Amino acid sequence: MINGWLDFLILSLASFRLTRLIVFDKITSFLRKPFHEEIKEMDSDGNEITYVEIKGKGLRNWFGELLSCHWCTGIWCTAILLGLLYVWPTFSEVLLLILAVAGAASIIESIVQRLAE
Repeated sequence: MINGWLDFLILSLASFRLTRLIVFDKITSFLRKPFHEEIKEMDSDGNEITYVEIKGKGLRNWFGELLSCHWCTGIWCTAILLGLLYVWPTFSEVLLLILAVAGAASIIESIVQRLAE
């Protein structure tokens, strides 16, 4: 199913976006909430800093660690996307394109924001 560089690029961008969605985005905080406790503190400059404390032990702690690590979650997201691509190719191609375009757009937006600073 992965036939060349374009497919690899699409899968890479899709995996990047899905990983960020799960690990960092506010819209999916409900997924992390059973496993994470967010602690907010003020630094000496008055900026709010958020720390993540992993809840529980055993499997709960393992999921908490997984959801706090973009490297770990990225591997699982890639495996899930590849699995979906092989099991359900038509649906997966649409999902991969949506995530890849959103991933590219987020990278472009980050560059634009840095240039504007």
